[in-house]
Amino acid sequence: MDTQTLEARARREGTPLIDGDTATFVWKGASRVFLQGDFQDWQGTPLPLERVGKGLWARSLALPEDAYVEYALQDAKGRRVRDALNKRRSDNGFGGFNHCFWMPKGQPTTLNRRARGVPRGRVTRHQVDTHEWAVGKKRAVALYAPPVPGPVPLMVVLDGDDYLERVQLPTLVDNLVAQGRMRPVAMAFVSNGKEARTAEYACSEATVAFLERRVLPLAREKLSLVDEQRTPGVHAVLGSSLGGLMALYTAQRLPRTFGRVLSQSGAFSIEGTDMVVFDLARRQAQPPLHVWMDCGHFEGLLDGNQRLLPVLQAAGHRVTSRTYNGGHNYPAWQCDLPAGLEELFSTPG
Repeated sequence: MDTQTLEARARREGTPLIDGDTATFVWKGASRVFLQGDFQDWQGTPLPLERVGKGLWARSLALPEDAYVEYALQDAKGRRVRDALNKRRSDNGFGGFNHCFWMPKGQPTTLNRRARGVPRGRVTRHQVDTHEWAVGKKRAVALYAPPVPGPVPLMVVLDGDDYLERVQLPTLVDNLVAQGRMRPVAMAFVSNGKEARTAEYACSEATVAFLERRVLPLAREKLSLVDEQRTPGVHAVLGSSLGGLMALYTAQRLPRTFGRVLSQSGAFSIEGTDMVVFDLARRQAQPPLHVWMDCGHFEGLLDGNQRLLPVLQAAGHRVTSRTYNGGHNYPAWQCDLPAGLEELFSTPG
Protein backbone atom coordinates (compact mmCIF):
# COMPACT_ATOMS: atom_id res chain seq x y z
CA MET A 1 0.00 0.00 0.00
CA ASP A 2 1.51 3.37 -0.99
CA THR A 3 1.75 6.13 1.61
CA GLN A 4 -0.96 8.28 0.05
CA THR A 5 -3.42 5.38 0.14
CA LEU A 6 -2.35 4.51 3.69
CA GLU A 7 -2.94 8.05 4.96
CA ALA A 8 -6.18 8.42 3.04
CA ARG A 9 -7.54 5.16 4.47
CA ALA A 10 -6.49 6.14 7.98
CA ARG A 11 -8.32 9.45 7.73
CA ARG A 12 -11.38 7.82 6.19
CA GLU A 13 -11.66 4.66 8.29
CA GLY A 14 -9.82 5.63 11.46
CA THR A 15 -6.95 3.72 12.96
CA PRO A 16 -5.85 1.08 13.21
CA LEU A 17 -6.59 -0.11 9.71
CA ILE A 18 -8.00 -3.64 9.86
CA ASP A 19 -7.29 -6.20 7.14
CA GLY A 20 -8.28 -9.70 8.24
CA ASP A 21 -6.06 -10.56 11.19
CA THR A 22 -3.78 -7.54 10.71
CA ALA A 23 -4.13 -4.19 12.48
CA THR A 24 -2.00 -1.33 11.09
CA PHE A 25 -1.43 1.64 13.37
CA VAL A 26 -0.79 4.92 11.54
CA TRP A 27 0.63 8.17 12.94
CA LYS A 28 0.96 11.51 11.18
CA GLY A 29 3.61 13.71 12.76
CA ALA A 30 7.17 14.95 12.66
CA SER A 31 8.50 12.45 15.20
CA ARG A 32 8.24 8.73 15.77
CA VAL A 33 5.77 7.43 18.36
CA PHE A 34 5.70 4.15 20.23
CA LEU A 35 2.90 1.66 20.73
CA GLN A 36 1.91 -0.21 23.89
CA GLY A 37 -1.25 -2.10 24.74
CA ASP A 38 -3.15 -5.20 25.73
CA PHE A 39 -1.24 -7.32 23.22
CA GLN A 40 1.84 -6.86 25.46
CA ASP A 41 -0.16 -6.96 28.70
CA TRP A 42 1.16 -3.37 29.00
CA GLN A 43 4.60 -4.77 29.84
CA GLY A 44 8.02 -4.47 28.27
CA THR A 45 9.41 -2.09 25.70
CA PRO A 46 6.89 -0.07 23.65
CA LEU A 47 6.93 -0.92 19.95
CA PRO A 48 8.24 1.83 17.63
CA LEU A 49 6.25 2.83 14.56
CA GLU A 50 8.40 2.88 11.42
CA ARG A 51 8.73 5.75 8.97
CA VAL A 52 6.82 4.94 5.79
CA GLY A 53 6.83 8.41 4.25
CA LYS A 54 7.45 12.04 5.05
CA GLY A 55 5.82 12.66 8.42
CA LEU A 56 4.02 9.31 8.23
CA TRP A 57 4.66 6.35 10.51
CA ALA A 58 3.06 2.90 10.71
CA ARG A 59 3.29 -0.52 12.36
CA SER A 60 1.30 -3.67 11.69
CA LEU A 61 0.43 -6.38 14.21
CA ALA A 62 -1.19 -9.78 13.71
CA LEU A 63 -4.06 -10.18 16.18
CA PRO A 64 -6.89 -12.68 16.72
CA GLU A 65 -9.79 -11.80 14.46
CA ASP A 66 -12.29 -11.55 17.34
CA ALA A 67 -10.05 -9.58 19.73
CA TYR A 68 -10.92 -6.47 21.69
CA VAL A 69 -7.80 -4.32 22.09
CA GLU A 70 -6.88 -1.25 24.12
CA TYR A 71 -3.67 0.66 23.41
CA ALA A 72 -1.80 3.93 23.85
CA LEU A 73 0.77 5.89 21.85
CA GLN A 74 3.81 7.44 23.53
CA ASP A 75 6.46 9.93 22.48
CA ALA A 76 10.20 9.29 22.85
CA LYS A 77 10.07 10.43 26.49
CA GLY A 78 7.31 7.99 27.39
CA ARG A 79 4.55 10.59 27.52
CA ARG A 80 1.20 9.57 26.15
CA VAL A 81 0.02 11.28 22.98
CA ARG A 82 -3.50 11.20 21.58
CA ASP A 83 -4.15 9.16 18.47
CA ALA A 84 -6.02 11.78 16.46
CA LEU A 85 -7.09 9.14 13.94
CA ASN A 86 -8.94 6.99 16.51
CA LYS A 87 -11.81 8.61 18.39
CA ARG A 88 -12.74 5.41 20.25
CA ARG A 89 -11.70 5.57 23.90
CA SER A 90 -12.08 3.53 27.07
CA ASP A 91 -11.61 4.65 30.67
CA ASN A 92 -8.32 3.14 31.85
CA GLY A 93 -9.25 3.22 35.53
CA PHE A 94 -6.43 5.61 36.40
CA GLY A 95 -8.08 8.90 35.55
CA GLY A 96 -7.21 8.72 31.84
CA PHE A 97 -8.18 6.70 28.80
CA ASN A 98 -6.90 4.14 26.34
CA HIS A 99 -7.69 4.05 22.66
CA CYS A 100 -9.58 0.90 21.71
CA PHE A 101 -10.93 -1.13 18.78
CA TRP A 102 -12.47 -4.47 17.84
CA MET A 103 -11.07 -6.83 15.29
CA PRO A 104 -13.58 -7.76 12.53
CA LYS A 105 -15.06 -10.91 14.10
CA GLY A 106 -15.47 -9.37 17.55
CA GLN A 107 -18.14 -7.01 18.79
CA PRO A 108 -19.25 -5.44 22.07
CA THR A 109 -22.22 -6.84 23.94
CA THR A 110 -25.59 -5.16 23.53
CA LEU A 111 -26.85 -6.46 26.87
CA ASN A 112 -25.72 -3.28 28.62
CA ARG A 113 -28.47 -1.38 26.77
CA ARG A 114 -31.97 -1.89 28.07
CA ALA A 115 -34.19 -3.69 25.59
CA ARG A 116 -37.70 -2.37 25.04
CA GLY A 117 -40.22 -3.65 27.57
CA VAL A 118 -37.67 -5.27 29.90
CA PRO A 119 -38.69 -4.93 33.57
CA ARG A 120 -36.24 -2.85 35.58
CA GLY A 121 -34.76 -3.88 38.90
CA ARG A 122 -34.43 -1.29 41.65
CA VAL A 123 -31.08 0.03 42.91
CA THR A 124 -30.87 1.70 46.33
CA ARG A 125 -27.83 3.31 47.97
CA HIS A 126 -26.72 2.63 51.53
CA GLN A 127 -23.86 3.28 53.96
CA VAL A 128 -22.76 0.61 56.45
CA ASP A 129 -20.55 0.86 59.51
CA THR A 130 -17.22 -0.82 58.87
CA HIS A 131 -16.51 -1.62 62.53
CA GLU A 132 -12.80 -1.64 61.66
CA TRP A 133 -13.32 -4.49 59.18
CA ALA A 134 -12.65 -2.08 56.31
CA VAL A 135 -10.88 1.26 55.85
CA GLY A 136 -12.91 4.26 57.03
CA LYS A 137 -15.92 4.42 59.31
CA LYS A 138 -18.51 3.94 56.56
CA ARG A 139 -18.57 2.04 53.30
CA ALA A 140 -20.97 2.49 50.40
CA VAL A 141 -23.10 -0.50 49.38
CA ALA A 142 -25.70 -0.38 46.59
CA LEU A 143 -28.44 -2.99 46.61
CA TYR A 144 -30.23 -4.28 43.53
CA ALA A 145 -33.66 -5.86 43.94
CA PRO A 146 -34.91 -7.76 40.87
CA PRO A 147 -38.35 -6.89 39.44
CA VAL A 148 -39.83 -10.19 40.68
CA PRO A 149 -41.05 -11.43 44.05
CA GLY A 150 -38.45 -13.25 46.12
CA PRO A 151 -36.86 -15.08 47.61
CA VAL A 152 -33.84 -15.06 45.26
CA PRO A 153 -30.10 -15.77 45.57
CA LEU A 154 -27.75 -12.89 46.36
CA MET A 155 -24.63 -12.00 44.39
CA VAL A 156 -22.10 -9.85 46.23
CA VAL A 157 -20.16 -7.73 43.73
CA LEU A 158 -16.69 -6.50 44.66
CA ASP A 159 -15.46 -3.24 43.08
CA GLY A 160 -19.16 -2.51 43.08
CA ASP A 161 -18.95 1.02 41.66
CA ASP A 162 -17.18 -0.21 38.52
CA TYR A 163 -19.64 -3.04 37.94
CA LEU A 164 -22.50 -0.60 38.45
CA GLU A 165 -21.25 2.19 36.20
CA ARG A 166 -18.81 0.65 33.73
CA VAL A 167 -20.31 -2.81 33.29
CA GLN A 168 -23.93 -1.62 33.71
CA LEU A 169 -24.56 -4.90 35.52
CA PRO A 170 -28.16 -4.21 36.64
CA THR A 171 -29.22 -3.62 33.03
CA LEU A 172 -27.23 -6.62 31.84
CA VAL A 173 -28.93 -8.86 34.42
CA ASP A 174 -32.38 -7.41 33.68
CA ASN A 175 -31.90 -8.28 29.99
CA LEU A 176 -30.60 -11.80 30.66
CA VAL A 177 -33.50 -12.57 33.01
CA ALA A 178 -36.05 -11.18 30.54
CA GLN A 179 -34.57 -13.41 27.81
CA GLY A 180 -34.86 -16.47 30.05
CA ARG A 181 -31.10 -16.95 30.10
CA MET A 182 -30.63 -16.74 33.89
CA ARG A 183 -32.61 -16.85 37.12
CA PRO A 184 -33.43 -13.59 38.88
CA VAL A 185 -30.87 -12.59 41.51
CA ALA A 186 -30.41 -9.81 44.02
CA MET A 187 -27.07 -8.00 44.15
CA ALA A 188 -24.99 -6.10 46.69
CA PHE A 189 -22.46 -3.77 45.04
CA VAL A 190 -19.69 -3.13 47.58
CA SER A 191 -17.40 -0.16 47.02
CA ASN A 192 -13.68 -0.86 47.36
CA GLY A 193 -11.25 0.85 49.73
CA LYS A 194 -9.58 2.93 46.99
CA GLU A 195 -5.93 3.24 48.09
CA ALA A 196 -6.47 0.31 50.46
CA ARG A 197 -7.96 -1.91 47.75
CA THR A 198 -4.92 -4.20 47.50
CA ALA A 199 -4.83 -4.72 51.27
CA GLU A 200 -8.57 -5.40 51.37
CA TYR A 201 -8.64 -7.79 48.41
CA ALA A 202 -5.39 -9.73 48.82
CA CYS A 203 -7.04 -12.63 50.70
CA SER A 204 -8.09 -10.49 53.65
CA GLU A 205 -9.83 -12.06 56.64
CA ALA A 206 -11.04 -8.58 57.59
CA THR A 207 -12.84 -8.25 54.27
CA VAL A 208 -14.44 -11.68 54.71
CA ALA A 209 -15.69 -10.54 58.12
CA PHE A 210 -16.95 -7.25 56.69
CA LEU A 211 -18.95 -9.05 54.02
CA GLU A 212 -20.32 -11.59 56.48
CA ARG A 213 -21.09 -9.22 59.36
CA ARG A 214 -22.00 -5.98 57.64
CA VAL A 215 -22.97 -6.52 53.98
CA LEU A 216 -24.98 -9.73 54.37
CA PRO A 217 -27.13 -8.42 57.26
CA LEU A 218 -27.95 -5.30 55.23
CA ALA A 219 -28.89 -7.43 52.23
CA ARG A 220 -31.06 -9.73 54.34
CA GLU A 221 -32.85 -6.74 55.85
CA LYS A 222 -33.57 -4.94 52.58
CA LEU A 223 -33.96 -7.79 50.07
CA SER A 224 -35.97 -10.98 49.80
CA LEU A 225 -33.26 -13.64 49.80
CA VAL A 226 -33.10 -17.41 49.80
CA ASP A 227 -32.03 -18.59 53.26
CA GLU A 228 -28.53 -20.05 52.97
CA GLN A 229 -29.12 -22.04 56.17
CA ARG A 230 -31.76 -24.04 54.32
CA THR A 231 -30.01 -23.93 50.96
CA PRO A 232 -26.26 -23.94 51.69
CA GLY A 233 -24.05 -22.24 49.14
CA VAL A 234 -26.93 -20.54 47.33
CA HIS A 235 -25.29 -17.12 47.15
CA ALA A 236 -22.49 -15.91 44.85
CA VAL A 237 -19.60 -13.49 44.86
CA LEU A 238 -18.20 -11.71 41.79
CA GLY A 239 -14.98 -9.79 41.24
CA SER A 240 -12.26 -9.01 38.73
CA SER A 241 -8.47 -8.96 39.05
CA LEU A 242 -7.72 -8.68 42.79
CA GLY A 243 -11.48 -8.68 43.21
CA GLY A 244 -11.56 -12.02 41.39
CA LEU A 245 -8.98 -13.35 43.83
CA MET A 246 -11.02 -12.06 46.77
CA ALA A 247 -14.21 -13.56 45.34
CA LEU A 248 -12.71 -17.05 45.35
CA TYR A 249 -11.09 -16.56 48.76
CA THR A 250 -14.40 -15.41 50.25
CA ALA A 251 -16.17 -18.53 48.98
CA GLN A 252 -13.35 -20.76 50.25
CA ARG A 253 -13.74 -19.22 53.70
CA LEU A 254 -17.57 -19.13 53.69
CA PRO A 255 -18.57 -21.98 51.34
CA ARG A 256 -21.92 -22.63 53.01
CA THR A 257 -22.92 -19.04 52.27
CA PHE A 258 -21.16 -18.41 48.97
CA GLY A 259 -21.20 -21.59 46.93
CA ARG A 260 -20.83 -19.80 43.58
CA VAL A 261 -17.89 -17.75 42.35
CA LEU A 262 -17.48 -15.54 39.29
CA SER A 263 -13.81 -14.62 38.98
CA GLN A 264 -12.76 -12.45 36.05
CA SER A 265 -9.00 -12.30 35.43
CA GLY A 266 -8.40 -13.45 38.98
CA ALA A 267 -5.01 -12.40 40.35
CA PHE A 268 -4.27 -15.84 41.79
CA SER A 269 -0.53 -15.56 41.25
CA ILE A 270 1.17 -12.17 41.51
CA GLU A 271 4.75 -11.52 40.42
CA GLY A 272 5.65 -15.20 40.76
CA THR A 273 3.95 -15.73 44.12
CA ASP A 274 0.95 -18.03 44.31
CA MET A 275 -1.72 -16.68 46.65
CA VAL A 276 -3.18 -18.72 49.50
CA VAL A 277 -6.19 -19.74 47.36
CA PHE A 278 -3.92 -22.47 45.94
CA ASP A 279 -3.38 -23.94 49.41
CA LEU A 280 -7.06 -23.65 50.32
CA ALA A 281 -8.00 -25.30 47.02
CA ARG A 282 -5.92 -28.36 47.94
CA ARG A 283 -8.01 -29.10 51.02
CA GLN A 284 -10.14 -32.22 50.73
CA ALA A 285 -13.69 -32.85 52.00
CA GLN A 286 -14.73 -29.23 51.65
CA PRO A 287 -18.19 -28.15 50.50
CA PRO A 288 -17.96 -28.10 46.70
CA LEU A 289 -18.03 -24.71 44.99
CA HIS A 290 -19.32 -23.85 41.53
CA VAL A 291 -16.63 -21.61 40.06
CA TRP A 292 -16.56 -19.62 36.83
CA MET A 293 -13.11 -18.31 35.87
CA ASP A 294 -12.36 -16.24 32.79
CA CYS A 295 -9.18 -14.53 31.68
CA GLY A 296 -7.81 -12.87 28.55
CA HIS A 297 -5.25 -14.53 26.30
CA PHE A 298 -3.14 -11.36 26.45
CA GLU A 299 -2.87 -11.38 30.26
CA GLY A 300 0.06 -12.49 32.38
CA LEU A 301 -2.54 -13.61 34.94
CA LEU A 302 -3.62 -16.39 32.58
CA ASP A 303 -0.89 -18.73 33.84
CA GLY A 304 -2.16 -18.58 37.42
CA ASN A 305 -5.72 -19.21 36.25
CA GLN A 306 -4.67 -22.21 34.19
CA ARG A 307 -2.63 -23.73 37.02
CA LEU A 308 -5.35 -23.23 39.63
CA LEU A 309 -8.03 -24.91 37.49
CA PRO A 310 -6.87 -28.57 37.96
CA VAL A 311 -6.19 -27.96 41.66
CA LEU A 312 -9.79 -26.89 42.21
CA GLN A 313 -11.13 -29.73 40.08
CA ALA A 314 -9.04 -32.34 41.90
CA ALA A 315 -10.62 -31.22 45.19
CA GLY A 316 -14.11 -31.83 43.80
CA HIS A 317 -15.15 -28.31 42.86
CA ARG A 318 -17.18 -27.73 39.71
CA VAL A 319 -15.15 -25.30 37.61
CA THR A 320 -15.55 -23.75 34.19
CA SER A 321 -12.52 -21.91 32.83
CA ARG A 322 -12.87 -19.73 29.76
CA THR A 323 -10.43 -17.57 27.83
CA TYR A 324 -11.16 -14.74 25.43
CA ASN A 325 -9.04 -12.73 23.02
CA GLY A 326 -8.56 -9.58 25.02
CA GLY A 327 -6.82 -8.01 27.95
CA HIS A 328 -7.33 -6.77 31.49
CA ASN A 329 -10.19 -4.28 31.23
CA TYR A 330 -13.86 -3.78 31.95
CA PRO A 331 -15.14 -3.84 28.34
CA ALA A 332 -13.64 -7.33 27.94
CA TRP A 333 -15.08 -8.46 31.28
CA GLN A 334 -18.47 -7.00 30.40
CA CYS A 335 -18.59 -9.03 27.19
CA ASP A 336 -17.64 -12.33 28.83
CA LEU A 337 -19.67 -11.99 32.03
CA PRO A 338 -23.06 -13.03 30.57
CA ALA A 339 -21.76 -16.55 29.89
CA GLY A 340 -20.72 -16.90 33.52
CA LEU A 341 -24.04 -15.60 34.81
CA GLU A 342 -25.91 -18.01 32.55
CA GLU A 343 -23.95 -20.96 33.90
CA LEU A 344 -24.07 -20.12 37.59
CA PHE A 345 -27.69 -19.00 37.57
CA SER A 346 -29.07 -21.27 34.86
CA THR A 347 -32.83 -21.40 34.48
CA PRO A 348 -34.72 -24.60 35.32
CA GLY A 349 -35.11 -27.10 32.52
